[in-house]
This record gives sequence, structure tokens and C-alpha cells, in this order.
Amino acid sequence: MGTTGTDWWRDAVFYQVYIRSFADGNGDGVGDLRGLRGRLGYLRDLGVDALWITPFFPSPMADHGYDVADPRDVEPVFGDLDEFDALLADAHALGLRITIDVVPNHTSSEHAWFRAALAAAPGSPERARYVFRDGRGPDGAEPPNNWPSVFGGPAWTRVPDGQWYLHIFAPEQPDLDFGNPEVVADLEETLRFWLDRGVDGFRIDVAHGMAKPAGLPDMVPMDDTGLLDDHGPGDHRFDQDGVHAVHRRIRAVLDSYPGTMAVGEVWVSDDDRLARYLRPDELQLAFNFKLLTAEWEPTALRDAVVHSLAAVDGTPAPACWVLSNHDRPRHVTRYGDGELGTRRARAAALLQLALPGVAYLYNGDELGMPDVDLPDAALQDPIWFRSEGAERGRDACRIPVPWSGSEPSYGFSSGSGTWLPMPEGWTALTAEAQAADPASMQSLYRAALALRAGSPAFSGEGLEWLPSPEGCLAFRRPGGLVFLLNLSSAPVPLPEGTVLLASTDVTGGELPTDAAAWVVA
Repeated sequence: MGTTGTDWWRDAVFYQVYIRSFADGNGDGVGDLRGLRGRLGYLRDLGVDALWITPFFPSPMADHGYDVADPRDVEPVFGDLDEFDALLADAHALGLRITIDVVPNHTSSEHAWFRAALAAAPGSPERARYVFRDGRGPDGAEPPNNWPSVFGGPAWTRVPDGQWYLHIFAPEQPDLDFGNPEVVADLEETLRFWLDRGVDGFRIDVAHGMAKPAGLPDMVPMDDTGLLDDHGPGDHRFDQDGVHAVHRRIRAVLDSYPGTMAVGEVWVSDDDRLARYLRPDELQLAFNFKLLTAEWEPTALRDAVVHSLAAVDGTPAPACWVLSNHDRPRHVTRYGDGELGTRRARAAALLQLALPGVAYLYNGDELGMPDVDLPDAALQDPIWFRSEGAERGRDACRIPVPWSGSEPSYGFSSGSGTWLPMPEGWTALTAEAQAADPASMQSLYRAALALRAGSPAFSGEGLEWLPSPEGCLAFRRPGGLVFLLNLSSAPVPLPEGTVLLASTDVTGGELPTDAAAWVVA
């Protein structure tokens, strides 16, 4: 409904810009701030309220920007601070808010602090900013504990003087020690640096990390649940109680800049554990990934909605809905790929945007982009290399956005080469082609976002589940919107009333399988 004022984010639609893959402004095949700046009008016309831009800070790119060498500057591949300031000013002039990633859990191994730590002695103040420990065994040749890296292999690397340092992710991403006041103060300085420039908020990477248990005990059992899966209570790497002190410090900074906010990337399975991150003095929002991880069937989708609403019940926060992001297979592909996956993705879009709270779209969702099966030689994700080819990683969902034309790079860049290769046959998928097609995925998103922002039927914070045919889901929003999703094997009658929007043709008065509709009485 386009809430204004300091609580503008409570029902906003955010658009995630994976900066490398959105738009290339200088022809080098890599997306950048200039390219994004040139597409702001498209995003305004699409109907989103705010952007989340993935890391654009100086980085050796061991993890494509999530290994940050300097959190208070711009990586030259993406532009410079002047370009960022111009982007921010242009976005604000168009009514778009800008939020950016911060990566507090770790730095790059090329960060000045870590270089100083390697040059310093064990027990030094320089090493105390990170998690350095002596090894186990008579000569210290064994890692300090049995923790695995979520990118594969052990979570420890030994340095020449014999000590080990912790890296929950890649060796190029050493973990900071948030028990050190200097580390917390530096994070606060980073937040203020960008808030003073005018950003509207942050996405906190690995917001369930940062705190480590005393003594760094072994994990028993030592189950690595993967990069972004629910981490249970036996996983000592994440969701430790001490992390909430860090979030209170983050919130204190934000509260001194009225109208700003933070959303946390929090992978926890328990509703009550998630709710702890949303207490009045912590995060304003936390991603709930249950919709993203749910199978395409009625019980799973309903449970995802029920649990997501339960997690925020009793907190000041609204629910926060996600279908895809740069770390997960795109939902067109998850739902079956091709025509089937696209049909289901259209219905899922109406489900996501009918729910109360905040919605996050991933660039290309509005085009129905699928994952792309890349050749081995093109893969760049550290997961591919750390797993020695056992896991293909996340590159398939990070293909550059196709804008126009009939050949790669489809207007993404002035040249044909792109940092990840784009496939042939994407002409109909381009933003240009879809803008001219009233039946396209993009046209569906434009219509849905306009209704969501302008219709009183979407008002109110909760929902009421309605009786529905077997294999279907139906609910009513307080403002009067009725949502129906048909997951059965046959068409079902539409509810009585006026159809505001449907994911497919419903002129016969029936909703086909794998379709959704918005109806008001």
C-alpha cells in the first residue's frame, strides 16, 4: 500500500539487484552502478518501492563481493563513490529508496586488518580482531575444532607461524571476533558512513552469524547443513545468543537516523528463534525463507505461510516474503522449468504479493528467468572449487538480466561477452519483448504491483483462511482481497466477485490448475 514516513518499509516491495548481473554501463561485461543508474526508470515503472543492492565494495571477488576488503568504498569494477552518490540522488528523485548489503561476519583476507594480523604475532591486538587459535595435537597440526566450512572443507586454515584462523565460509573470508569492542565499533562506523551518504537501510549478510560460543566446542554430530539451510541447535557456527547484542548495536545506530531500516538474512528453522531477531530493539525485518524452500503442493505452501506469520506474531515486525535470491535456484526452475515452471511461477508471484507484509523480488523474477546449466569451464562460485566439483554452486541463478535484442548479451552490455555466459534463445525473455506483450510475466508483475500499491483490498495485516476445493489454498485479507491458488489436477470455480488479476486466462469462470487469482466481492 506504499506506506510513507518512517515506517515506509512495513509493506514495501524491495527489488534485489545482484550488481554483477543487472546492467553493464561501461561495456566490460560486468554489471555496475552506472548500468543500474540507467535502468532506474524501468524499476520505477515496474512498481517497486526500494532496491537492495548486493556488495559493490572493494573486493578480490573470491566470493563475488561478499569478501569485502574495504566496507567504506566502491570496487572500481562497479564505479566509485561519486557514481554511487549520483545513483542515490537519481533513485530518490524517482521515489525509489536504496538499501545496501553489509557483511559483518567476516572480511576479505585482503582487508588491511587481516594483512596486519598475519604480520603480527600470536596474542597480538591485530589477531584479536579475528578468531585465531592454536591447533590441537602435540604439534598443533590439527584444527582447533571440527567445524566445517559451508563452502566445503574445514573451517580453519593454518598460517606459517602455526596458528589457525576461522573462516565459516571461504579461506579468503576470515571471521571477525565480535567479542572485540574494536570490531563492533568498526561496524558502526561503516553503517554511519553509508547512512550519512543517504542510504535508506541495509541487508545484513549472515545475520545469524557473528557470535561464537565460548571455547569453540566441537559440533556433535558434525553435520554441515549446507550454505543456506536451517542450522539446528547443534550447529555452533550460527544463531548463538551473543549475536543479539550485535543487532542491538546495529539498531541503536539506525534509530539515530529516522526512517532507516535493516533486514537480516537469518537461516533458522524455529519460529521462536527467528522472532528473537525481531524484538523491538533489534532488526526491523528478517527474511523468512520458508516460502522459498517450500515444495509446490498445498500443505507445504500453507505451512510456509502459517509459520512465517507465526514467527512475527507478537513482534513489531511484519512478515517478509522471498521466492528467489542469488543463493538459491530460481523458482521457475524449482517449480519444474519450462512452460510448467513458468505457469507455476506466475501463480507464485500472485501468492507472494497477496500476502501481508514485505515482499523481496530478485532481479529477473519479473521476467520469469530460469536457471541456466553452465559448462564447467564457465563456473565461478567458490562452492564449485571448494567442493572439487562435487557441487556446482550458485552461478546458474546469477546469469545477467536480458534487456533487449535477439543475441547475447541482449542489451545487458554494449559488447557480447558477459561475466557469466548468456544462452541463445532468450529473445522472448527480454524486458523489451515482454513490455510489448500484455500476457508476459513482466506485464503480470506490473499489474500486480500497481494493484498492491493502490487497491484498498490489500489493506490490513493478517489473513483469514477460507474453505476451498481440495488441492487449493484460499484466504481473505482484511481489506477484502480474496486469493485462490489451484494446485489440484482440474479447474475449479472462481470465488464470487470481480477478478482483479489472474495468473492465466479465467474468462470461463474457472481457475485452471497451477494458477492463482485475486478477487474482490
